[in-house]
Amino acid sequence: MAGISQSKPSSMHQENVADVSTTIHNENTPDEVEWTGKQPADGDIAMALFNDPDALHEEVDPAEVRRILWKIDLMILPYLAVCYAFFYIDKTTLSYAAIFGIEEDLHLHGTQYSWLSSVFYFGFLAWAFPTNFLLQRLPIGKYLGANIFMWGVFLIIQAACHNFATLAVLRALGGAAEACSDPAFMLITSMWYTRREQPVRIGLWYTANGVGIALGGLLGYGIGQIRGSLPSWKYEFIVIGCLCSAWGIVMFILLPDSPVTAPLLSKRERRIAINRVRDNQTGIENKHIKPHQIAEAFLDYKLYFFFMLGLVCNIPNGGISNFGTLIIKGFGFSTLGTTLMQIPYGVLIALSILLCVYLNDRFENRRCVFILIFLLPNIAGAFGLRFVAQEHKVGRLICYYLTGPYNAAFVLILSMQVANTAGHTKKVVTNAVLFLGYCTGNLAGPFFYKTSQEPTYQLGIWSMIVCHLLEVVLITTLGLLLRWENKRRDRIQSQMPGGLEGRDLDSTAFLDLTDRENLNFRYIY
Repeated sequence: MAGISQSKPSSMHQENVADVSTTIHNENTPDEVEWTGKQPADGDIAMALFNDPDALHEEVDPAEVRRILWKIDLMILPYLAVCYAFFYIDKTTLSYAAIFGIEEDLHLHGTQYSWLSSVFYFGFLAWAFPTNFLLQRLPIGKYLGANIFMWGVFLIIQAACHNFATLAVLRALGGAAEACSDPAFMLITSMWYTRREQPVRIGLWYTANGVGIALGGLLGYGIGQIRGSLPSWKYEFIVIGCLCSAWGIVMFILLPDSPVTAPLLSKRERRIAINRVRDNQTGIENKHIKPHQIAEAFLDYKLYFFFMLGLVCNIPNGGISNFGTLIIKGFGFSTLGTTLMQIPYGVLIALSILLCVYLNDRFENRRCVFILIFLLPNIAGAFGLRFVAQEHKVGRLICYYLTGPYNAAFVLILSMQVANTAGHTKKVVTNAVLFLGYCTGNLAGPFFYKTSQEPTYQLGIWSMIVCHLLEVVLITTLGLLLRWENKRRDRIQSQMPGGLEGRDLDSTAFLDLTDRENLNFRYIY
């Protein structure tokens, strides 16, 4: 039997830490190091479960902890995974509508198709900050489910559009409804899982991205066989929109809002679930928006790195998700054959994500290293699409498939953001900024694919190459900076009474401190 509270727990509930500011003056060292942190006025909502002193000394069998982890996985991952599959199916719906004749039926011309691809992200961009603050204030499961439902409704209504303007408005509204999705998934993952577990769990729900591509291909093929009174592209919007709205209702009812209130866990199980993530030093949730954490977020260089990574990772995504079917069709495949050719692409993405998170877990969270490794196929594939001769159709198709593993690299980037940001308001702001980069990249991506350059889209392929090379530079620099910061904190705490081994992690675990305020926090890279 092992206790779940083996380190000092006393300051976690009734005794607040009066001041986490520490100043070190050591005459034997050339440096005078000062650490300053601001104590928040209120702590994390998890503290409410530990008002009973006896709860701090519960003995828990490790087998019980593993059983609860399985229970958590079943309560969380299926809902997020299915939802994420629908996200990608939705993003490719317009792409399939294009090969089923939407451009001709709505008389789209010039860059209007590219604008329809991008206007979705204008809605996302406009609503990114408000929806992230609403995620902090409202029950996260309910808010997410309601948005997914409305997102499906907007998709269904697109089938009734007769011109560019109405379709553009509905796509912007759909983007606003989806703006809460990825940030909500990140917050949910940080609430329920340890920092080591986070890449695997993000990988598991993000793998549905690849499943969505494959399933989207099958749905596209099946919907293309419908011979009704409506054009095939209208059935794309109706069928997929109905499925999305139905899943939104399921999530609203069944997805728990946090470990503190999860209805399928007993009070003891909730405490165990929370104690599992104590060492994260990132807390569970805090419903109060804290201005000083907003200010700190914008003064933290990591925020700008994550914005740029969101941007350069998703310029290629914005292009490929909307023009991938047109690139494949340019290899000489039929319309329905093109939809089927997306299935291997989706399978490759799913497998690359699973392999990436497995290797990262197996080799103890070397996230920057595996991001770089899984960018190599994308760089090779992009160069191949640019320079392999057009008559070599099989070779060009293989190069197209090689552009898929960037999704695996992006999973680890998301996990780095989750693991390296503490303080609930700061997490919300950093999430919002990362996904501002995400939607800006997806917004800009389609405009590099010029209609005059089809089917090779030289400028679009060059945008992919440049972005992946920039990603290499950014992730290498960020990794080195985080490594330097950890060493600086080790040096500071080694000079304090008790040294590194004497750190009281419990005293700061649930005080809703930011990663800069909390000297016990260590970055993962």
